[in-house]
Amino acid sequence: MNIEERLTRIERMLEELCARHRAKNFYTVNDFAAIVGRSEFTVRQWANLGRIKAVKTNTRTGAHTTWVISHEELERFQREGLLPERKTECA
Repeated sequence: MNIEERLTRIERMLEELCARHRAKNFYTVNDFAAIVGRSEFTVRQWANLGRIKAVKTNTRTGAHTTWVISHEELERFQREGLLPERKTECA
């Protein structure tokens, strides 16, 4: 195998690898949980408590709407961790 064939083969392999790891714009709770190594329940709790920035979609799963988390938030979470807890005001 000559150098040109080897380079072509390496380029093909790199393209395949990049295609497999292409970032999504938004992740489901299930996807996010798998990436960060936590349970779906934990990720939903973080979203409910504002510990990660997530938005509810109009898509429903049964009687409930679903959360989605942006790729930017995933990167922020991986760099910095959870957001601080929101302080609740006492009446």
